[in-house]
Amino acid sequence: MARPVMSKKNSKKDLPAIEGGSPVRKTLLPYGHQTLGPDEEKAVLEVLRSDYITQGPKVTEFEAQIAKLVGKKHVVAVSNGTAALHCAAFAAALGQGDEAITSPITFLASANCIAYMGATPKFADIRLDTYNIDPVEVQGKISSRTKALIPVDFAGQPADYEELSELAVDKGIMIIEDGAHSLGATYKGKPVGCQADLLTLSFHPVKHITTGEGGAIATNDEELYWRLQTFRNHGMVRDKERLKDKGAGAWFYEMQNLGYNYRLTDLQCALGLAQLKRLPEFIRKRREIAKAYTKAIEGIKGLIPMVELPDRKTVFHIYLIRFEKALFKVDRKRIFEALRAENIGVNVHYIPVHLQPYYQQRFGYRPGDFPKAEEYYETVLTLPVFPSMSRSDIEDVIEAVQKVFEYYRK
Repeated sequence: MARPVMSKKNSKKDLPAIEGGSPVRKTLLPYGHQTLGPDEEKAVLEVLRSDYITQGPKVTEFEAQIAKLVGKKHVVAVSNGTAALHCAAFAAALGQGDEAITSPITFLASANCIAYMGATPKFADIRLDTYNIDPVEVQGKISSRTKALIPVDFAGQPADYEELSELAVDKGIMIIEDGAHSLGATYKGKPVGCQADLLTLSFHPVKHITTGEGGAIATNDEELYWRLQTFRNHGMVRDKERLKDKGAGAWFYEMQNLGYNYRLTDLQCALGLAQLKRLPEFIRKRREIAKAYTKAIEGIKGLIPMVELPDRKTVFHIYLIRFEKALFKVDRKRIFEALRAENIGVNVHYIPVHLQPYYQQRFGYRPGDFPKAEEYYETVLTLPVFPSMSRSDIEDVIEAVQKVFEYYRK
């Protein structure tokens, strides 16, 4: 698929743009972008013209469709993916004195939700093939205070849930699956969340479907479902069966917990419902892009493409490449800047959470605590992947990667 790339021995115009050459593209290709069309516009306009723009029937319909997709009985839609994780941590009853284990290679929210509840975030190092949390490392971190595991389906590839479940079930540890990257993925032929007590999702614009901002939590457990519903809505209870004052009037409600306003609107859910119809198409396109990248990267000395394990289907929220530092003359910062100069919107996912100043000051983490996560971080770049990328866009990315890495190779 890729266009041929001139070697560094050719004329100046074939140099990387950062070295004085011409960029591959004239405009910046972002690493992610929403894909919207007339069906989404129509769905949102219909809600604008209806009686409900929030807390109406589209929320319930959206929740039902997500539940069907992930194979869970109940779904609670919320305002964003971070809210979903916070709700899940509350439902799991995390609190002072408890610990929960997650991956250091994730967005901040996967760990922050533990701290929000007053519990202690603990990290376990990653596998260097999938970049997911390593069950062997998790086993060594479990203590009598461990109340939950929060594995992350990083880049859209489900974590090792069979092994993680074996660690959790005998000890009464709850599994909260951070599926922000993995809507539509499968693990051993089953949808994401199949072995989790709680599954959290995100509908940010760069995710597989978008509601603008938005998230959801899925579960089969009735009690967890009730806790999620109340936490989403200020901790308020209206169900007569659960009220402490059984004789109150129909207007009555009780605040039984400290909750938040994490509701999602009908406008957003209408957008999400339209997007859900296109999810198979979106996943197919992401996998096609990933396949093209992998084929090209396998042919570039010193680069490491993503790995997809045979017992799971990855949905490629992002596509990651790593490089062998010893084979190149410059560091990751220079390579990042060179690719940006080619107008390829590369990114880095993620800075290890334990290296953040807050986590070092509050919980005492230090560089060197999770060497695989740190090795990964020092050698990784994220390439653009989103469904509306054209064939030419994909070719531009491959050409720029070839051009920059071949130029800087020793």
